[in-house]
Amino acid sequence: MTISLMFGFFAVAVLAICIILLIIYSWKMKQHYLSLRESYQNLEKLNSNLRAQRHDYLNHLQVVYGLMEMEEYEELRNYLQPVYKDMLKTGKALKTSKPAINALLKAKMDEAESKGIDVYIEVKSNLQDLHVEDWELCKVLSNLLNNAMTALSEKSGEKKIELEITEDRESYLFTVSNNGPMIPKEMQESIFKQGITTKKGEGHGMGLYIVSNVLKSYKGTIKLVSKENETTFSFSLPKEERR
Repeated sequence: MTISLMFGFFAVAVLAICIILLIIYSWKMKQHYLSLRESYQNLEKLNSNLRAQRHDYLNHLQVVYGLMEMEEYEELRNYLQPVYKDMLKTGKALKTSKPAINALLKAKMDEAESKGIDVYIEVKSNLQDLHVEDWELCKVLSNLLNNAMTALSEKSGEKKIELEITEDRESYLFTVSNNGPMIPKEMQESIFKQGITTKKGEGHGMGLYIVSNVLKSYKGTIKLVSKENETTFSFSLPKEERR
């Protein structure tokens, strides 16, 4: 009887562990799916934007030529300004060898612009030897850019986000900065822990925790520097060794 009871408890414990592992695995698969779906949607938007630009290219040339023929130079300048701005914005996001990253940058630039935030992107590396999965890097950049936009949501006056992607001999280097309020000093050391957030309301505190875990899994590092009117997250990822 006692042996049967112990065996029953053991079987229940094993079953409970299996259920927990299945729940964890299911949650991870769901997160992977959501990240991949977002990357796919961003790529679709970028492709649509590029197709629209290509389709309208001849029309733009005809309008420009017509305005020049009529010597309507002020009208020409007003016409070209938004067209050039849109093409320049797209061009800034197409400088890496990673289509998913390019699509994410374009999507975040559009989102920030809709919120009255200026985004300055400086890409000095094509990320050719990056061994991180594209969707994983998208997850990191997306969380950091979302945090920057949230930090600026209640700010008045100029709002700006700066993203720089560069490299040295051993690593790829990324910085995401915003001119929002300083993160309280008492929170800065624990900002990457689960449940720690500067946002109001429930359901927050996972973004930077996820960022930290992704970077650790690829032997990357991240640091925070926050002061009055400037907060910068800087992270690095090692290059893949060439054989």
